[in-house]
Amino acid sequence: MFRYLKKIWMSINEIKRNVPDTPASEPEDQEVNISEDLQENLKAIKEFVGDSKDIIIREISIGKDKSIDAAVLYIDGMVNTSTIHEDILKPLMLFEVNLSFKCLKSTEKLNDLMRSVIYSGEMHPVKTYKDLIDCCLSGDALLIVDGLDQAIDIGSSKGWEKRGVTEPQTESVVRGPREGFTENFRTNTALLRRKLKTSSLRMDHMILGKKTQTSICVAYLDGVADPEVIATVKQRLKNINTDSILESGYIEQFIEDAPYSIFSTISYSEKPDVIAAKMLEGRVAILVDGTPFVLTVPMLFLEHFQSAEDYYTRPFHSNIIRLLRYLSFFIACFGPALYIAFSTYHQELIPTTLLFTMAEAREGIPFPAFIETLLMVVTFEILNEAGLRMPRPIGQAVSIVGALVVGEAAVSAGFVGAPIVIVIAITAVSGFIVPTLNSSVSILRLIYIVLATAMGGYGILIGFLGMLVHLASLKSFGIPYMGYIAPTRPGIMKDVFTRTFLWKMHFRPHGIAKGDTTRQQFDYPPVQEDPQDDKNDEDKGD
Repeated sequence: MFRYLKKIWMSINEIKRNVPDTPASEPEDQEVNISEDLQENLKAIKEFVGDSKDIIIREISIGKDKSIDAAVLYIDGMVNTSTIHEDILKPLMLFEVNLSFKCLKSTEKLNDLMRSVIYSGEMHPVKTYKDLIDCCLSGDALLIVDGLDQAIDIGSSKGWEKRGVTEPQTESVVRGPREGFTENFRTNTALLRRKLKTSSLRMDHMILGKKTQTSICVAYLDGVADPEVIATVKQRLKNINTDSILESGYIEQFIEDAPYSIFSTISYSEKPDVIAAKMLEGRVAILVDGTPFVLTVPMLFLEHFQSAEDYYTRPFHSNIIRLLRYLSFFIACFGPALYIAFSTYHQELIPTTLLFTMAEAREGIPFPAFIETLLMVVTFEILNEAGLRMPRPIGQAVSIVGALVVGEAAVSAGFVGAPIVIVIAITAVSGFIVPTLNSSVSILRLIYIVLATAMGGYGILIGFLGMLVHLASLKSFGIPYMGYIAPTRPGIMKDVFTRTFLWKMHFRPHGIAKGDTTRQQFDYPPVQEDPQDDKNDEDKGD
């Protein structure tokens, strides 16, 4: 039977391989070069873009004598109209078209217009209709001149509405920079440049998405990042063949190492200082136009428990908070499962007084511990999702009032006991401390609940060992996902469960950074004593 099923599966795969790819819907003649006839070019453009009212074709005459016909093509709402009027239309209409200009060749006329007439800092010629349409849809203005077989792309005319640089809502800090990335691509690259004022910063651009034509930037520090990781990132991005890239989450799902794992192997952040700090450790950043979330690779599991604020404050308090994050992760995962295991299988481990209190609280509850716990977990997930999706003023009320009312009503009605409400509340709050693991924790929590119901503490232990084995098997762009957890070399534990002083961390993470792996030369406090104080001490000694 298995032999026949295998043959059927192989036949299905063979059919899939032989099915031809769906042809692109774009006109094939977009690769045709631009004609010297202006009216022919305008007719072809209208065939490509249709009768869209937001696409403006402004026909003009160059020069005071109106001897040369031309047209400016742009999209209303995506350009700065004052730039179009003052830097393009006005210079062209006031240009003195003399005899020497008319005698120039086509290429020379094009260069003369770009160098001497148009007031713009970013221009380049385009030869085909495809490039012309792509530039126009990206927000550029195009100048098409009668008699020239190339158009001029004026990139500095972009001017659409954009959100300002504000504090990111997903990564709030008490101390540290409050600026965050925005949906504007150039604003994000500029914010990164402000943090890393070094000539070794490289930003390689590419376009992904057949329909969306989304701009992608691969940023890294030359001489610090691993060249193999850089090449792997670029190759995986080039292998993406899709119609749309609308957010960095699309990129993450296309290039991640373990798509079937509940743990993400690609990190993300909204804060420029966080991305700059990771790039200084040798990581590669991926910026996507249209989203404030920037990806970084490779990623380690311990990055979930690190915060930018850990490095802006002294290590004593930040180390306690980091250990609290690890503890909160275990509470969020194992809290409900431990309640089921202790109350059902291991009552002898509960203190006698507490056991009597729990038994009294559960008296009259019609459901076993598993149903009781599952009911409260599902209720919490519903309230959490409702609070996220509702408008913000209403969402906060739903989360707080809903939890209080539902929890109190469930206990009063006798559906659940008070202990499970307390357990779920502590579990929920603990899960919010490590927000990047929230989705993974939600799945793990349900798995451990089932294992605890079936086998008690042994089931929890088996599930925990299985999670460790799975985490140890993961890799992120060639780097072990659980790297640096085990001390394989001296000094490697300086920034894992706790962090040491900044002046002691004089090497970048081993294995991630290549080439320049030294942060600073000395590992002692850079205390500078005043020479005058030394002289006074010598006088006192005399």
